[in-house]
Amino acid sequence: MLQLILGGARSGKSRLAEKLATDSALAVTYIATSQPLDGEMNERVAHHRARRPAEWALIEEPLELARVLRETASTERCLLVDCLTLWLTNLLMLEDAERLAAEREALLECLASLPGETIFVSNETGMGVVPLGELTRRYVDEAGWLHQALAERCQRVVLTVAGLPLTLKGPAL
Repeated sequence: MLQLILGGARSGKSRLAEKLATDSALAVTYIATSQPLDGEMNERVAHHRARRPAEWALIEEPLELARVLRETASTERCLLVDCLTLWLTNLLMLEDAERLAAEREALLECLASLPGETIFVSNETGMGVVPLGELTRRYVDEAGWLHQALAERCQRVVLTVAGLPLTLKGPAL
């Protein structure tokens, strides 16, 4: 099953994804897309690490998500990707539109052939004011298009608000 867990900052989306991964009763590989480039981001990463069970495998990959998914997915494994919007930011910061398009297309193309369980976590950024600045507007647009394309392909899509999951598509939680 492919699952997409959406929510705002501190909405409980990562915690929900971690619970779903644990409940899968499969071996879990956590795929972290962040690049902790400052003290505040280092603290966020440390917080996530402290919550994760020690037996979970960890892969840190900021750019080549499709490659890692293809190499790691198996029927005995649950992959938890946290998070897609950080992955998107990493690609946007390369200032290479072709690389962004290629990585996005590779991700979308590999989904149908992934065995096992895959849970994607992403920030829902399109529910607010249209942001100022070209890069920020592009980020919100790219995230929205990515979420729409993933939601089409996922069997379950959940929006998390205040720690409460609202199933938008697929089996209720």
